[in-house]
Amino acid sequence: MEKLSVALIFGGKSGEHDVSRVSASSIFKHINKEKYDVHTIGITKDGNWIYYNGSAEDMANGKWESLANNDVKINLIPNGNSKVGLEFKDGSFKKIDVLFPVLHGPYGEDGKIQGVFEISNIPYVGCGVLASSVGMDKLICKKIFSQIGLPQVNYTYTNKWEFNLNKEKELDKIESELNYPVFVKPANMGSSVGISKVCNREELLKGINEALKHDTRIVLEQGINAREIEVAVLGNDDVKASIAGEIIPAKDFYDYEDKYVNGASKLEIPAKVDETTMESIRNMAINAFKGINGSGLSRVDFFIDKETDEIYINEINTLPGFTNISMYPKLWDATGIQYTDLIDKLIQLAIEGK
Repeated sequence: MEKLSVALIFGGKSGEHDVSRVSASSIFKHINKEKYDVHTIGITKDGNWIYYNGSAEDMANGKWESLANNDVKINLIPNGNSKVGLEFKDGSFKKIDVLFPVLHGPYGEDGKIQGVFEISNIPYVGCGVLASSVGMDKLICKKIFSQIGLPQVNYTYTNKWEFNLNKEKELDKIESELNYPVFVKPANMGSSVGISKVCNREELLKGINEALKHDTRIVLEQGINAREIEVAVLGNDDVKASIAGEIIPAKDFYDYEDKYVNGASKLEIPAKVDETTMESIRNMAINAFKGINGSGLSRVDFFIDKETDEIYINEINTLPGFTNISMYPKLWDATGIQYTDLIDKLIQLAIEGK
């Protein structure tokens, strides 16, 4: 039986380029190569697409770019009589059966590249254009969660134009709507990039300026004394949720360095919550996923207020990390689906969803 040809796409133009490489490297190591013919395509930080057929280690450490094969034409857009797939210098051609994007953040998780895949008419792993763009935009996503009745902490927002027009007015508005501490977040960014926790007006100004380096729209959330709970979601029509896990941050909150560099935070799987709370969180995760018209996979993050035990949805990540310390594969492993089988299920869901 002929192997399915899977193109693993990594890197990208976003600030999460390095994380993407590590996630893709891990998937490449664990994918069943007896079942799949795996091709790897790297996207450089300036947006160039290059075919790469080297090791997972060089993919992760960034050496892949100098080792890539520039003679292979990557053709994903139908163009006259041209075939869609990989065209090699010797004249041979390789059809791609499934695209597997491992592109975190803008240009990869926000619906842009999913639009390219739709044009290619090749099945791809993960959420479609709408769900990807909504899930990436924290502000739009919050409005949808409100519409479907999912509880959230209080929040407000600003944008680059209004903030620069009258900073004092915007700071006054934020302070009138929220109490310190406040979390400042770029509307379109993942992996805690550009996020800060602020406890006074001076820090608020600094936090907004930092967030504006990553996006023109800023979300500000009420900080609470909370436990951080995460759930993995898998499926198209028949959606399943993993058991919930808890992040115990080494710092004030689970930041980029903690997630991907030092791994100092502890992961507690399953989370120490009662059965009713566990089922409530899992059901809310499925509702959030369906609410944005999700497909394939997502990780849904929650807060549990330590003082009131109230549950609040934080955000949904439509293309969560797949590194060796990432919660998404760990949650499914604890629920009964091992890493290699999880990759296989995601590929099959991509094919079924087309």
